[in-house]
Amino acid sequence: MTTYRRWVLAKRPEGVPQADVFRLEDAPLPELQDGQALIRVEHISVDPGMRSRLSGDSYAPALPIGAPIESAGVGKVVTSRNAKLKEGTLVWGGFGWQTHFVSDGRGVQALDPEIYKGSIKPTAAIGVFGIPGLTAFFGLFEIGKPKEGNVVLVSSAAGTVGATAGQIAKLQGCTVIGLAGSDAKCAYLKEIGFDVAINYKTAGDLTAAFKTAAPKGIDIYFDNVGGETLDAAIVNMRRHGRIVVSGQISEYNTAEEPRGIRHTLPFITQRLRMEGLVVYDYGVQFNEARATMAEWVRAGKLSYREEIIEGIEQAPSAFIGLFTGESFGRRLVHVGS
Repeated sequence: MTTYRRWVLAKRPEGVPQADVFRLEDAPLPELQDGQALIRVEHISVDPGMRSRLSGDSYAPALPIGAPIESAGVGKVVTSRNAKLKEGTLVWGGFGWQTHFVSDGRGVQALDPEIYKGSIKPTAAIGVFGIPGLTAFFGLFEIGKPKEGNVVLVSSAAGTVGATAGQIAKLQGCTVIGLAGSDAKCAYLKEIGFDVAINYKTAGDLTAAFKTAAPKGIDIYFDNVGGETLDAAIVNMRRHGRIVVSGQISEYNTAEEPRGIRHTLPFITQRLRMEGLVVYDYGVQFNEARATMAEWVRAGKLSYREEIIEGIEQAPSAFIGLFTGESFGRRLVHVGS
């Protein structure tokens, strides 16, 4: 084998990305040097947070035109000249939308066999134990600071970030309300322990819906969408409420100026706090958090849902589908042979 396949950024998107934003190309595999290893990528992630970098600078610099699309991945070391990356080892890292990845070892981690065994599949490394699950973990504990009896509202709750945050909040003795975009997703939220599930597409006035679900107010809002949902949550917050800004999916594809926040007075009257997070800030604590979540999964206290799409050719459509509401659970692409 002398070539591999990869998706690159063909042009900047306007609004919701279309297929022509991406280009699939064959590229020559570089000759392996001392200290390097060749990884065959088996699964890759598609992440809504990547949308902003396709257009400009965000939590990281804009992706250059012609550069491979970046994402997390799980793969196997097939050839190695690196003493720390043994052939046959399952690893995860920022492999991107490509079939193979040459690494010098930096940013690549072997999967701990004590965690990834039994019902916990290797793909969990880029899902519930990866950036989505860790975002939920640290967003909730470091910013939300849940206390027993708190009322927690989670938007985009059927996704991996939201579902994980809601279940962790339940483990802390909170009442949890989840927002999702279909009756099937709302039923799933009830199955995994959410106390209330609201279909935001049929609920009508969200401010009123939140008031009905939490008549005494919301202590923590775990925000994954922004926009009108954020405003509706703000006016329903209790005194000293905390708002965790995890994502703003409603703003990612807007061709106009962002909607922003319309209701700011409650920040004064209710002494609210609102803070965003980039989960990489907590990198030194990742392994400890993964071990804790793995214990919860094995004990049946934390569950996760994956949606596997076959073939690297489907990566762009899988990504685009994140913004149309069709995804359900952690969306991954099985690269294939």
